[in-house]
Amino acid sequence: MEEIQKEVHSFILNEFLPGEDPSELTESTPLITGGILDSITTLKLVVYLEERFGITVEAHEAGVEHLDSIRQIADLVADKKAA
Repeated sequence: MEEIQKEVHSFILNEFLPGEDPSELTESTPLITGGILDSITTLKLVVYLEERFGITVEAHEAGVEHLDSIRQIADLVADKKAA
């Protein structure tokens, strides 16, 4: 789980927050509700998760309930990989 969080953290910093202080992005930072991710960047995140972790993110999972923090994203990925 920690490894998933690290990889997602790095991806979000590199793709969506270049130049930002890495310590500002925590596992509970609100990504969608905080304005870091919009619909296009959320789609990019979903594509990354599917390709990197070999999972399928269903349409109903691609929203605030599952993708609003690094912790939620890691939980989703871990649950998908375990299934």
